[in-house]
Amino acid sequence: MRRKSAPAHENHERWLVSYADFITLLFAFFVVMFASTQNDKKKAAAVSDSVRQALSSGPFSNTLSTVLGLGRHDAKRAPLSKAPTQERENPPLAPPEAHSPDLIPYFAELEKGLAPELQQGKLEVQLLPRGLVVSMREATFFESGAETVSPASIPILARIAAIVRELPNPIRVEGHTDSRPIHNSRFRSNWVLSTARGIAILELMRDRFHVPASRMAVVGYAENAPADTNDTEEGRAHNRRVDLVLLSPDAARNEPAAPGADG
Repeated sequence: MRRKSAPAHENHERWLVSYADFITLLFAFFVVMFASTQNDKKKAAAVSDSVRQALSSGPFSNTLSTVLGLGRHDAKRAPLSKAPTQERENPPLAPPEAHSPDLIPYFAELEKGLAPELQQGKLEVQLLPRGLVVSMREATFFESGAETVSPASIPILARIAAIVRELPNPIRVEGHTDSRPIHNSRFRSNWVLSTARGIAILELMRDRFHVPASRMAVVGYAENAPADTNDTEEGRAHNRRVDLVLLSPDAARNEPAAPGADG
């Protein structure tokens, strides 16, 4: 006598398939409505791609697959659509410029106006990412081991100040020494000497050439930011300097904002 086969178990959750289809269509409808209201086409395209990726490979796809009977492991093995590449959606940014374009004319003007001093090695002018740097050598602007500005250097400083006044950029006055220690009745360290020379230049710019004090700040580096080697006399002479730096916009963003107006 043949046995009757057991009746197949009826799936009472088949209604979830239609429900899931309805939710998916409703979600897609609202996405289309949102995208149509966006003036920014790139933003709308990004939203559309994100939704397409989520529907094909995100948690929603896994849930839907489980409902349809694939199970978690089968859902993981389902083919995934490739996400848009980073290069296509977000092209790489152009590298930042090596220097601020608004300082280029003033760099050229300083090079022209200070040509004799540049040729004689009394100072150096550079255009760097952090700004326009005028390096004033000790031999021209100071006596050895002293912070008093040499009277013979005043005409040079006047030409520098005439250009500095035209720009709104913040100014850093940075004092530097060589690596040989100093310890006398006036300066107990290179830190004190380098800072004192920076202050002397700042006060001259403020009092004699009327550069607003609110634009300026002083830094003393001592021997810790050399421009040349400290193993030769020539290198040490290059390191004994005061740098007047007109900060570029990028560098100025990291500086504390001056309260109130210039004065």
